[in-house]
Amino acid sequence: MLRSHVFAALLCPVLLAAATDDETVRLLALAKKSASGAEFRKALQDAVPEKQRKEGTALYYGGDFLYLIEGAPAAKLLVDGRPVRLTRGGNLLLYRTAHATGRSHSMQWFADGATAGPRVDHPAYLSENYPQPGVPQGTLSPKMSGESKIYPGMKYDWWTYVPAQYDGSTPMAVMIWQDGGGHTNRTGASRTLNVIDNLTHAKRIPVMISIFINPGAVGGERLRSVQYDSVNDTYARYLRDEILPEVAGKYKIRGDSYSRAIAGNSSGGICAFNAAWFMPDEFSRVLSRVGSFTSIQWRPGVLDGGNVYPNMVRKQAKRNIRVYMTDGSEDLENSHGSWPLQNIQLANSLKMREYDFHFVFGNAQHNAAQGNADLPASLVWLWRDYDPSKTSQVYTMDPAEQSKPYFRVASLNRE
Repeated sequence: MLRSHVFAALLCPVLLAAATDDETVRLLALAKKSASGAEFRKALQDAVPEKQRKEGTALYYGGDFLYLIEGAPAAKLLVDGRPVRLTRGGNLLLYRTAHATGRSHSMQWFADGATAGPRVDHPAYLSENYPQPGVPQGTLSPKMSGESKIYPGMKYDWWTYVPAQYDGSTPMAVMIWQDGGGHTNRTGASRTLNVIDNLTHAKRIPVMISIFINPGAVGGERLRSVQYDSVNDTYARYLRDEILPEVAGKYKIRGDSYSRAIAGNSSGGICAFNAAWFMPDEFSRVLSRVGSFTSIQWRPGVLDGGNVYPNMVRKQAKRNIRVYMTDGSEDLENSHGSWPLQNIQLANSLKMREYDFHFVFGNAQHNAAQGNADLPASLVWLWRDYDPSKTSQVYTMDPAEQSKPYFRVASLNRE
């Protein structure tokens, strides 16, 4: 059986090029000047390992993408599933394009012209994903550890991130991030810290403390799936009764659901939805990326699985929550269910009940490429119209969504 911890390894897109942002910007500028020039070739060799150059890679910053492969004169390339025309620069084959930002784009090389290499999804970051001049950085705490009582014997690691705008006296809004360790590296794939800094500085999201929490373990047994995929209120109680009181002992934070958001990828995505579904009076804003709304923890007659959510949303009492979802057409299909179809079904159920929701459906696989690319947009949408003088709001469907049809599968990958 495919376990939830396997999904965690898929959350970050494979970054084939090891170049830093500064190196990438320089490489793109040199390639524009002369892709066959000695200066570009030297810089490329210094920044990108030989194995990656020979298998095919991509250099990108924002929407500026340069695909290249070395020493493969017969190579072919698919970008977003379509063949592209390669140009020659010395012993390199190259393709340069300007992609739409805020979404992911797929790459697949055929180094010998016939044999398919791995498909890789890259995020075309928005400007807010990158550090901006004049924007102060927040403070990331050292890694902290705790032991749960709600999950007896479970030990876990967590961090907090406090924006520079926190004045020590005004209570902050709260956002809880599952698989939190993946968000603590400023230059990592998620770029979460940059996004928070930029949006807070621009006053597009409130001053909020981010709680980055990893799934726990008892001994050597990881409990990620038990915590995240179980359709019950246990994880929400764990956050409410154990995590949030500890944070409140160190910082002034808001206690109203209106001021609390929760986010996650894959099993972390359904986890975020679980918390809001079972405790909408504690968490009202949900960010679910490639959410695992499938039967991972389903035990018939004992415990519901995430596969029931599309029907539960249609049949049960409406919750006062706001939901931003992303998924892709190439997401997982396995014994637990179909990730793309389940996410589409849930989006349609939310629409049918007139929830305040937004669904982005791209072409990515089971990774965080799409979610990382549109993280600024998703946070702005989730926190739109936030007023710190209020403690509640009745969420209503965005008028722009009301006029749109239900999601439909318009084409298939076969005749």
